[in-house]
Amino acid sequence: MQKEQRVGVFVDVQNLYYSARNLYKSKINFKELLKEAVAGRKLIRAIAYSIRAGEKDEDSFYKALEEIGFEVKAKQLQIFYGGNKKGDWDVGIAMDAIELAHRLDTIVLISGDGDFIPLVQHLRRALGCRVEVVAFGKSCSSKLSEEADRFVDLDQNKKYLLKK
Repeated sequence: MQKEQRVGVFVDVQNLYYSARNLYKSKINFKELLKEAVAGRKLIRAIAYSIRAGEKDEDSFYKALEEIGFEVKAKQLQIFYGGNKKGDWDVGIAMDAIELAHRLDTIVLISGDGDFIPLVQHLRRALGCRVEVVAFGKSCSSKLSEEADRFVDLDQNKKYLLKK
């Protein structure tokens, strides 16, 4: 890692939220998380992708993310006939990472979702970007962490967690 590297940070908020909640009954400290992801390099863009689910503090959460330095992209939770719910940003994250790759040296993907394996492979091989994955090792796809140039296991440092 070099200080002059141009870094883009792409956060799968729901993946991180549920991992922290299920593993540690806690929430994420996004300020510390962004510092870890950037690691003293030149931040070009930091985007947090979230699903609007009608929770009471959503707007204040998004405002707090913006104050930390994230651009927030939020979309509504889809509710289908029969009550099934769906809300993910996999394609949106992939498209943004590919579109921004030419302006970045390093892409930091903050998610443990194995669906991102083809994205990581494409960014590294076809676009020549260094790709780092940041996630909780206990809930991260092992193949995803193996594909990355660097893997940061959030299980190893509790400073990324807020009080329960």
